[in-house]
Amino acid sequence: MNLKAKPWRVPALAAVAVLTFAGGLAATLAVPAGGTAHGAQLGTPQQCAAYAGLPQGWGQSRTAGMVRVAGGEFVPGTMLGYPDERPAGKVRVRPFWIDQTEVTVAQFAAFVQATGYVTDAERQGAAVVFHQPTDAELRARPYAWWSMVQGADWRHPRGRTAGQEAGGDGWQARASQPVTLVTQADALAYARWLGRELPTEDEWEFAAKAGRSDAALETAPQTAEGTPTANYWQGVFPVLNTSRDGFAGLAPVGCYAPNGFALYDMIANAWEWTADPYTGPRQSHANGDTAAVAGRQRAARSAVIKGGSFLCAPDFCVRYRASAREPAESDLPTSHIGFRTVLRDG
Repeated sequence: MNLKAKPWRVPALAAVAVLTFAGGLAATLAVPAGGTAHGAQLGTPQQCAAYAGLPQGWGQSRTAGMVRVAGGEFVPGTMLGYPDERPAGKVRVRPFWIDQTEVTVAQFAAFVQATGYVTDAERQGAAVVFHQPTDAELRARPYAWWSMVQGADWRHPRGRTAGQEAGGDGWQARASQPVTLVTQADALAYARWLGRELPTEDEWEFAAKAGRSDAALETAPQTAEGTPTANYWQGVFPVLNTSRDGFAGLAPVGCYAPNGFALYDMIANAWEWTADPYTGPRQSHANGDTAAVAGRQRAARSAVIKGGSFLCAPDFCVRYRASAREPAESDLPTSHIGFRTVLRDG
């Protein structure tokens, strides 16, 4: 199986350009010469619905669909969240490029087509999948919203018996959604195919905070009028989702306005793998134990995931924040974890 980076044509960088994004948000970006960051066409439900899942310059530019983050100093964590998010001191982050969106199903499909890669879920034959449980299911077992589903993988997020076989494997209908049901190793294989890596926890959080440190970062993402500005759970988890944000499950990437670094969906939609092992105290907050559902003991060495997902709710996960961190079994594919990649300067 060939996972070598393909021979991307890397253009010289143009001078810094100023782009205006949906919602009137301006961001200063370095973009490939002769190109335009694809984020200029995203930021509203209408624009994300029209997006095919492959960024402009895909296959020609090594930084297609990416934004350059200049780097700097910041303090990871917060005093306004869970105890395991307490700040440990200032850190410096070097400049890097990062995907503007979570890696899409279309991008991952291109990787699989080029390399023949087989994901861990496909090799294992099953993955952990969310479903909205009935009252009877909630009474019958803990974490009833999680099930180990045979045949579930990135192509078949509900399993192979869920009527998804007609017309091929069915991923095309989800081409612009974040790819999920991939493990940390799957994400890393994709990243290295492009000559990239997974972000460290510090890099990811620096990009997500986009120069901010205000208390509003630690609240539910919404407008002053209460309109959600990210894809998370509204209602009573796990039995009632009012979908005020417009989506009952995963949303296509880029349906909401970008942050100050022109990055989409850093908060909610899908959790995102980082390169770092999880260290420090783990805060118990009833965030369903996927390891137990999979019939495993929680791994001693888990990876950090960041950003929260469509399952985070004000009465449940409360991890739809840049400072939030969560451990996840690095080899356990689940339906609420995706990723994005980075390319470091030098």
